[in-house]
Amino acid sequence: MADIQHSDALLVKKYVDGDENALTVLINRHQSKIFGFIYSKISDRDISDDIFQDTFIKVIRTLKSKSYNEEGKFLPWVMRIAHNLIIDHYRKNKKMPMFRETEEFSIFSIMSDDSLTIENKIIQNQVEIDLRKLIEELPADQKEVLVMRMYQDMSFKEISEITGVSINTALGRMRYALMNMRKVIDKHQIILTN
Repeated sequence: MADIQHSDALLVKKYVDGDENALTVLINRHQSKIFGFIYSKISDRDISDDIFQDTFIKVIRTLKSKSYNEEGKFLPWVMRIAHNLIIDHYRKNKKMPMFRETEEFSIFSIMSDDSLTIENKIIQNQVEIDLRKLIEELPADQKEVLVMRMYQDMSFKEISEITGVSINTALGRMRYALMNMRKVIDKHQIILTN
C-alpha cells in the first residue's frame, strides 16, 4: 500500500481534503502504541476500547472542523487527547485501578510446595499496594509524571510531549514526586523492601 510511505502530516492533509482512507492508514499506523498507552493506565480491555474509540472521535471532529494545527506532531497530539480522556474517566469514577487477586493468587501457586515463593509474592504485592497508595497521595501533576516514567517506561521527552509541558518541568515534577514520597515514607516509617 503506497500510503504507508506518506508522513503523518501528509495523511492528515489528505484526510482533511476528503480522503477517508488516509485516516484508516493513520489509525492502523499508531493503533498499538495509542491502545497500549491507554491500556497501561486503565487495565480493562473494554474501557480501553471505549477510550480508544472516543480518542479517534475527537481526532475526527478536530480534523473535520479544520482546527488541527499540530503540524508534524500527530502522534503526541493524539496521545494528549487519549491522556485527557483517561483523566476524565478517573474523575468520573473517582477510583484507582483494582488489583486482580485472581491472577496473583492462582490455585497453582498455592499448591506449589515452595511456600517461601508464595510468601515473597504476597509481600511483593503488599509493597506494590503500599507504593500505589503513596503515589495516590501525590499532587496530580507529580503523580502523572511518576506513573508515566516508572510504570510505562516513557522518556522525559515523551512525557513532555504528551502532557504539554517542557522537559525541565517534567523532570522537576518527577524530582518533587520522589521527594514527597520520601517524606511520607519517613513520616510513617514505611519499609518498602521485601
